[in-house]
Amino acid sequence: MAKLIWYPMQDRAISDVGTEQNLIVFDGECVLCSRFFRFMLWADTKKRFKFVIAQSPIGQSLYRQLGLPTDEFETNLVIVDGVVHQRLDAFAAAMRSLPALWPVLSACRFLPRFLKDPLYHFIARHRFAFFGRFETCLVPDSSMNAQFFPGGYA
Repeated sequence: MAKLIWYPMQDRAISDVGTEQNLIVFDGECVLCSRFFRFMLWADTKKRFKFVIAQSPIGQSLYRQLGLPTDEFETNLVIVDGVVHQRLDAFAAAMRSLPALWPVLSACRFLPRFLKDPLYHFIARHRFAFFGRFETCLVPDSSMNAQFFPGGYA
């Protein structure tokens, strides 16, 4: 886990996102990632999270700040209380933030890193073969717009 350092973007300050804002940044072309997004829309009944598509300018800036590639998004980012979570820890942080029994799934964070990182990377590298890929990036419909951080979709 790393504390996110907010840097200015070309046309607006990324600090506009705010370190108090809980965000989920996901690959809008990945079917698996988009299903995770839709699940979180449904399960996050308290609306704790806003969403950002990785291909958007804000998503690109966040990936660059963390030294991550901005053309292949092999990890979703989950930012909770200013702390950035990647890979399986991102999934665990998102589950911990949900109501009801969903936090039970956050137990995956206790797996040893030598197991969880290779497992995550295997799925991430093969996600398009396993789950498919959208031809274009997800464009939120009117029912989803309120859950996106302003400018969080391309």
